[in-house]
Amino acid sequence: MRDETILFFMAAAIVCLLLAVFYQRFAFHRGIQEKLRQICEKLEEISETDSDEKVMVFTDIPVLMELGAQINRLLTERQKIRADFKREEIASKKMLSNISHDIKTPLTVILGYLEIMRLDRGEDEMLEKTEAKAKQVLDLINQFFSLAKLEAGDTDIRLEKINISEVCRENVLEFYDILLQKEFEVELSIPESAVFVQGDPDALQRIFCNLLSNVIRYGSDGNYLGVFVRQDSRNVYIDVTDRGKGIGPEAAAHVFDRLYTMEDSRNREIQGNGLGLTIAKNLAGQMGGDILLNSTPNVKTTFSVKLKKINY
Repeated sequence: MRDETILFFMAAAIVCLLLAVFYQRFAFHRGIQEKLRQICEKLEEISETDSDEKVMVFTDIPVLMELGAQINRLLTERQKIRADFKREEIASKKMLSNISHDIKTPLTVILGYLEIMRLDRGEDEMLEKTEAKAKQVLDLINQFFSLAKLEAGDTDIRLEKINISEVCRENVLEFYDILLQKEFEVELSIPESAVFVQGDPDALQRIFCNLLSNVIRYGSDGNYLGVFVRQDSRNVYIDVTDRGKGIGPEAAAHVFDRLYTMEDSRNREIQGNGLGLTIAKNLAGQMGGDILLNSTPNVKTTFSVKLKKINY
């Protein structure tokens, strides 16, 4: 009887010891999991807020301490990379500004001399062609540096509440005389009531100027301009339509690429520099919108400016 009692107590002691070991291991692993969860949450917070904080690991577990140290080393390296990038970005902007000034200044002087020569000599076809080409180069330089500033985030885009119906009417009126002169049929569908969007007045002016100029330049075969404003619950769309030669599927995939021109379908005398649509799409993007293209060659081409709608 005594031996059985001793064996019973020994068995009970072993069971209790095993339970204690299992509980300790469970608590240990649970503690590690909780610390890992806290580290993950902190990393997510740092990522979302883009802050320069560090991960604080309060533990005496060597593995977790080493993990926290390695994560903080990576965060420190991230800060250095961001600081280096910012310095290079500032240097690039200064260089861009200097290059722009250094190129534009002599070209402007050349244009001034050409104008004086033209006034002195009277009509001179070669001189007029030279002056036209110089102006074309200056325009290309201006557009190139505008695009570079946009892509560098160095353009001041001020978003505000804008009545897009009024903006559309004003822009069409600015082109009314030339549309009348070129005998364009103009079709408008613009709401009489105000339709508000999020946008920058100067950016919108530049976008519509580019799109309407393109209709006159490239859509003259159809002599038609359509401007239509439509909307859904979240966005407003301004469709600028012509019935010119149009844009084929292959060209449509690249029409917003910088310096892309469609030589096969356009008169070289009126061919643009391939930057206007790139700038327009970039401006739309910085306002939270986009520009979309839908074209059926020799039937209809529509550029749709998509902007965020304001309902209040």
